[in-house]
Amino acid sequence: MAKGTAAEVEAGGRTVRVSSPDRVIYEATERTPEVTKLMVAQYFASVEDGLMRALRERPTALERWTSGVRPGMKLATGPMDKDADAFYQKRVPKGAPDYLETATITFPSGRTAEEICPTEIAVPVWCAHMGTLTFHPWPVRRADVDRPDELRIDLDPQPGTSFSDAVRVAGVARELFAELGITAYVKSSGNRGVHIYARIEPRWEFVDVRHAAIGFGRELEKRDSGVTMAWWKEERGERIFVDFNQNNRDRTIASAYSLRPIPGAPVSTPMTWEELAGVSDPGEYNLFTVPDRVRDGDPWASIDDVHHDITPLLDLFEEQGSVELSYPPDYPKMPGEPPRVQPSKKVAEHWDEQGNWIGPS
Repeated sequence: MAKGTAAEVEAGGRTVRVSSPDRVIYEATERTPEVTKLMVAQYFASVEDGLMRALRERPTALERWTSGVRPGMKLATGPMDKDADAFYQKRVPKGAPDYLETATITFPSGRTAEEICPTEIAVPVWCAHMGTLTFHPWPVRRADVDRPDELRIDLDPQPGTSFSDAVRVAGVARELFAELGITAYVKSSGNRGVHIYARIEPRWEFVDVRHAAIGFGRELEKRDSGVTMAWWKEERGERIFVDFNQNNRDRTIASAYSLRPIPGAPVSTPMTWEELAGVSDPGEYNLFTVPDRVRDGDPWASIDDVHHDITPLLDLFEEQGSVELSYPPDYPKMPGEPPRVQPSKKVAEHWDEQGNWIGPS
């Protein structure tokens, strides 16, 4: 196509214009051919059922790689990363089509924003036109943006551990959820990690869901020595970190069926528990292979059938002493939170043997 030529993608009865359709987003690898911008848009349209199950009515931030994915490229993590190649879009971009709907969300700072709220597949396809590869939906619906309806357990391999270690820990997590009477669903992160989701009754605030995740993670840590809840990286060791802070307000995880900015165009792919146990290379699930598997149905098709009570998890948190853990550094000081002091910089006399703060207030 000549420079300036656009293509069109059919998406849910709408025709979505995609500019620069031949732009290479992913370069070819030994496993996969190159991926163009048009192919990304077509991919999102092809996984409509599962992708919209993950995004529908949820405020959603966009991870935009407008120049594609190349070795050494950097994703901005804050407003000061002026030289970054990609960025998070947390407000509706200019030029949005009239069918794109929004939701008003409140950040931890108290500021508000209008964020994209997908209601039809044409919206993610248009986002591909804007260079989006990964969708980051909030764990809430537009009807009540302050009460989550999802609990998310992010199993994050630390240096020295692997995807296989995360798969093993996921199996332990599945058993624990079953004991608690909660039906959980699993997906690959699209990289080295594993994500576990459970739909919950939307009657708790973010801090309650965070405490539920802490209670779950601490119990998981007790059952498997290869698990850690340590927020500070220097304390984690070669273990799988349960990132409890992913359940905070304005913290999100790559959605099901999102692409990840890694060579080979891998996809964060929903699986059955039995399937996950046999996976050794999550890169096999990519833009080229995932559309074929969803033709046989989405492994998460029943995820909305039951919304669970998280009281058993909150009971675990209470039984463990209701001890709060550190929040991310961009958060305001939170009630009950220990001082944000890197362990190697602690003054010994300010901490007891259990690691609790006893120093000056």
